[in-house]
Amino acid sequence: MQRTIHPDYHPVVFKDSSTGDAFLTRSTVKSDKTIEWSDGSTYPMVLVDVSSYSHPFWTGGRRIMDSAGQVEKFYQRYGHRK
Repeated sequence: MQRTIHPDYHPVVFKDSSTGDAFLTRSTVKSDKTIEWSDGSTYPMVLVDVSSYSHPFWTGGRRIMDSAGQVEKFYQRYGHRK
């Protein structure tokens, strides 16, 4: 493996912004935000909108995330099917 061509692969914490759950893994992503983990070390933190903690496929729930009334706008334009 050539050291000069590969990106830096380091531990990173990914935090779900909707649930607040976080997990530690390794990645090449860079972040200015940091978080102190349960082992006492400080790691870079990346906020994600959806993770396995909040995705309906993994949680078994179904919810509609409505931003700025987009669902109502769709129903007004195309009608509501049952």
